[in-house]
Amino acid sequence: MGKVMIEISMSLDGFVAGPNDGPENPLGDKGEGLFYWYSGGDTVFNWPSGTMTSKISAASAARFRKILPTIGVIVSGRRTFDITRGWGGRHPVDVPVVVLTHTVPKEWAGKDSIFTFVSDGIEAAIARARKIAGDKNVSISTASIAQQCLRAGLLDEIHIDLAPVLLGGGVRLFGPLEKAPVDLECTGVIRTPGVTHLAFRVVK
Repeated sequence: MGKVMIEISMSLDGFVAGPNDGPENPLGDKGEGLFYWYSGGDTVFNWPSGTMTSKISAASAARFRKILPTIGVIVSGRRTFDITRGWGGRHPVDVPVVVLTHTVPKEWAGKDSIFTFVSDGIEAAIARARKIAGDKNVSISTASIAQQCLRAGLLDEIHIDLAPVLLGGGVRLFGPLEKAPVDLECTGVIRTPGVTHLAFRVVK
């Protein structure tokens, strides 16, 4: 069985989007700094879907080539699904996506697509994701889902792409913790000029 992990870009002050994020402003106000490293490197990286190309450092590209093939499914919240407009029907990592939502969007109901909508809680969403992923990892793509997984004891690993920027507000990756502290073991650090990649194991 694979692990449940989150892989996400974060500012030094803990935000994964700036204030006022939404479909017309996906990264929030001045949130672009979280992803400057996607275009500031010297190595072309083509995402598995073929729908997106980044220019990142050689070290970042090597990391992606190692970690992305281990992902069998993405788990997203409904808000992120709406903000990204369903990634145009195909996620850049090119794997199925489980969306935790209260209601299935009408335009996607019964549609043959990569998306599976789950409405009965985080445990059910992760269980469904594990079934889809098989032996591969379940990758969380949003802060709200990561927080729910932490509270439920379901999160195994945290992978942070730490951007050298202070946003001062917006969407926090980690809010108040009901069960604190959460002990972490650092399992990797990769430093590049535009981003520092950090990997942690959640100690259980």
